Amino acid sequence: MALRREPTARQMRLAVELRRLREAAGLNARQAAALLGVGPAQITHIESALAGVSEKRLRRLASHYACTDGEFIDALVAMATDRTRGWWEEYRGQLPTSFLDLSELNHHASSRQDVAILYVPGLLQTEDYARAVFSGRVPELTDDELGLRVRHRMACQDITVRYELVIHESALRIRVSNRATSRAQLTKLLELSEADNITVRVIPFDLDDFARAASTMTYLGGPVPKLDTVVRDVPHGSAFIDSEAQLGAFRYRFRKVEAVSLDPERSRDFINRLTKEL
Repeated sequence: MALRREPTARQMRLAVELRRLREAAGLNARQAAALLGVGPAQITHIESALAGVSEKRLRRLASHYACTDGEFIDALVAMATDRTRGWWEEYRGQLPTSFLDLSELNHHASSRQDVAILYVPGLLQTEDYARAVFSGRVPELTDDELGLRVRHRMACQDITVRYELVIHESALRIRVSNRATSRAQLTKLLELSEADNITVRVIPFDLDDFARAASTMTYLGGPVPKLDTVVRDVPHGSAFIDSEAQLGAFRYRFRKVEAVSLDPERSRDFINRLTKEL
């Protein structure tokens, strides 16, 4: 079977988890290969996401690695055997891979939590707001590139899981375009905040002792906590964070930020007042 040329973030995550299990068992790639009756290169390819792994082989590896977490193993099997070709695949070769990886992770997420300091998150943006954000890119995008990004962003907005947003007043006040665009964006945010599965909380400017302005993040829940993922923006795309220690730290950071924010009802009143000011 030909090796993959461009593994997705989800495929890479499966590979990383299998490597972690092997290392926790104190085995090297050659020893793991011997247990499966394959060459060491096969283990290397699986652990670099260049090759897939069958359910039978994955369960054998988990047994050899003495992993007794059945729910975790089942989740890995689901990742290994998933053949979903999502809507985002139509953009492959046209948009940076990080756009597609985030779409795939979001599609499979069991929940999502955002902390936004400067912009309304893409999941909730209006088309005009998204266009204005992408238009600020340096170097500037061509009309075709801009259009692709906006269409992709709008396609991402099917929110079916539990979604919690903590947004700073700065993100609500910054006008990425004009008054009309800002007013429409705040109106959409208010409308979405009424959904049963969406919670919006605001952090006002006049909050004392808020030292967590660098906490901007997206936290995507996996099928089990071990498979959660944190996404953070970096200059050339997105960084995906998945170590247990880091995940624990970001869960803690989200709860700390959430604790100092306004409750959902007061947050809606706050956004409504800002809308009327425009």
